[in-house]
Amino acid sequence: MKIILNQDVHNLGEEGDVVEVKNGYARNFLLPKHFAVLFNKANQAIFAGKAKAIEKRKEDKRKAASTLRERLDSMTLTLTVSAGESGKLFGSVTNTMIMEGLAKEGIEIEKKRIEVASHDIKMVGTYTVKIRLYEGESASLKLEVLSEKAVKDSAARKAAEEAAEVKAAPQVAEEPVAVVEESAFEAGEETETEDDKE
Repeated sequence: MKIILNQDVHNLGEEGDVVEVKNGYARNFLLPKHFAVLFNKANQAIFAGKAKAIEKRKEDKRKAASTLRERLDSMTLTLTVSAGESGKLFGSVTNTMIMEGLAKEGIEIEKKRIEVASHDIKMVGTYTVKIRLYEGESASLKLEVLSEKAVKDSAARKAAEEAAEVKAAPQVAEEPVAVVEESAFEAGEETETEDDKE
């Protein structure tokens, strides 16, 4: 069945593309969800009128993907998960966890666009994750997986070192500073001292 896509559909095409799909896929999924419309002269004329707007949206998506790729390539995402003494995780790091970590950084990416190379990350360490963006463009995100226990231990160690530095620092006793009020000498008046009285 020939259809015209109303919006971008992953692994199928972009908005305005005319594609051929199986009848059931079109009738049961694409058409009821308004992802596509039937290919006919009326719909073809509608999309021909919207061609400039569609091309402008595509250009905006390309620019956004380019800036997002630069940002993702330069950043390191750190995830803290529970792990055993040997560094083996209790469970694994999934693309959902990576998506949530990126959301905390202010980057919204669909879970299905995140590709973990080994499918599951099951050890503490540094990994590279591929993130698919617009039109075959992709970014490589550096992912650092840390153990919760190791993070807590290093934080406790750092706090202990800081406390030791504070105790070891010599305490300088503050000497009282005499506050001299404006005297009569400064005001230009002469006052009697004990020597003058005699």
